[in-house]
Amino acid sequence: MLRRRSLLWLLTPYVLYLGALPLVNRVHPTVFGVPFLVFWMVVATLATPVGVWLAWRGDRKRGRA
Repeated sequence: MLRRRSLLWLLTPYVLYLGALPLVNRVHPTVFGVPFLVFWMVVATLATPVGVWLAWRGDRKRGRA
């Protein structure tokens, strides 16, 4: 597993959705007029494919795909 550190990018959705959720579960700070939790979920949704792409790219460079 240490040789395939690029696969750690696959933990991005877990960390963004579940790991940080208790920290961002707020209503009153608003970003662009929406509650912070909604903003955080949108950011997490957009960051998930980026994390998967980074894992794929790192694994492909090692000749695994």
